[in-house]
Amino acid sequence: MAKTFDKNDDSVVVIIGSGAGGGVLGNELAQKGVNVVCLEAGKRFTLDDIENDWNTMFGRLSWLDARQGTGDMLAGLPLWVCKTVGGTTVHWAGASLRFLEHEFKTKSVYGNIAGANLLDWPVDLHEMERFYSMAEDKMGTTGTHGIPRLPGNNNFQVMEYGATALGYQDVHTGNMSINSEPRDGRPGCHQIGFCMAGCAIGAKWSALYTEIPAAEATGRYEIRPESMVLKINHNKEGKATGVVYVDADGNTHEQKARVVAIAGNAVETPRLLLNSESNMFPDGMANSSGQVGQNFMRHMTGTVYATMPGAVHWDRGTQMAGIVMDEVKNDPNRGFAGGYYMQTLPGFGLGWYANSVGAMSVDSPGKWGKAYASEVVENYRNMAGMWLVGEDMPQEKNGVTLHGSDKDQYGLPVPVVNFEDHANDVAMRNHAFKAGSAVYQAGGSKKQYQLPPFPSTHNMGTCRMSENPRDGVCNSTGATHDISNVFISDGSQFTTGAACNPTLTIVSLAIRQAENMANMLSQNTI
Repeated sequence: MAKTFDKNDDSVVVIIGSGAGGGVLGNELAQKGVNVVCLEAGKRFTLDDIENDWNTMFGRLSWLDARQGTGDMLAGLPLWVCKTVGGTTVHWAGASLRFLEHEFKTKSVYGNIAGANLLDWPVDLHEMERFYSMAEDKMGTTGTHGIPRLPGNNNFQVMEYGATALGYQDVHTGNMSINSEPRDGRPGCHQIGFCMAGCAIGAKWSALYTEIPAAEATGRYEIRPESMVLKINHNKEGKATGVVYVDADGNTHEQKARVVAIAGNAVETPRLLLNSESNMFPDGMANSSGQVGQNFMRHMTGTVYATMPGAVHWDRGTQMAGIVMDEVKNDPNRGFAGGYYMQTLPGFGLGWYANSVGAMSVDSPGKWGKAYASEVVENYRNMAGMWLVGEDMPQEKNGVTLHGSDKDQYGLPVPVVNFEDHANDVAMRNHAFKAGSAVYQAGGSKKQYQLPPFPSTHNMGTCRMSENPRDGVCNSTGATHDISNVFISDGSQFTTGAACNPTLTIVSLAIRQAENMANMLSQNTI
């Protein structure tokens, strides 16, 4: 029988969101003897609900509440994340990479870059290494702890051939939190090929079927799906006292809390703080710095697809099946600060691929008809593809604000997400497009397609860590500078984004935060 906590129990830690940050934090706290109530806006699914069908799973998992995008963002779907128990760990590809040493200290290493709001993290790689190792062990990350890497599918082998022919040396099938062999009661990967629609067999790590059931088994954890949090309440001293939420039937409740940890992704986390304004916090909670909602990052991304001389069948096997790491170094001689990775990526079915290449390709936008059909669509089996992902620059103008008049189904102002590329991002993307195309040309490709970023990338910043309260929203433990018992527990706390996929770092920070929070609770300092 799952534990149920009284809504007036003000001894609990309330966690908002159940993804990589919230799901891990909840389990780690429960394992340490802390009582936790997790409020998740989305529904709870099981492995039986995961189907190898892109359209079905998009509708089942997506956060489709009203949002608006400005700048370089799509107006109606500015970014794509999941609204479900387990959060975007149900959808993610599984790539699990560590920050490099310099990526924690970009202000010191890169210097002043015009238009960039760079800041050093208040933590460094030396401190994070223990937590990275714990996260890799928890998630079963291949290439760590003696866990063998996954085999390379054809899409990887094409990329590997071209990359090594060009002299790239750090090329392999990646550090993936997908079981390469049975582990923790879950099977090894079957190479089904629908990783980002949700892993139907549970070989891929997801908070949905790892962290949350483990937390429930302690008897100290309750998750409430379909519970949309509207506001955080506080007392006259400015300490958080509980959260207001709406359940699946439209009823409003307050859950009392000793501590509130927000893990709603880089849009909903700052949105909740801004919506929690009061006479004491007229600009929103934890926002004395004015930094709540600012410095949104989504990584420099782009895609290179290529027609190869023979059949590749790129959508067979793990989707992110391999990586080229050589370009992640910081080499300003290339014309930009920071670096990027090349990671394999297939199309998401023929219809999606044909539409995206036809409508989005910077090489031949809108090219249809017989020539297009024979050149692109009929060559689907011969296609290879990679995703380019690198560090983008934090900018104050990029971020989340509240719409002045438009409201969502809960009566809350709709979030407006603005993002505009920094010149450094553009220079890096152009370099990466050329490098990725060259990889396929070295393998015999005569035709490459360079696609701009998708709505689904990596969402970071907006409530960033800072040593000085004037520069950010939370301190090195994730506790907000202004309110000691309100924590930021997701990718929103990223000071800068590094080049790597962020999930491993989010999980590592959650493990570290749980350790610190449990100590503070036991010492009665929060």
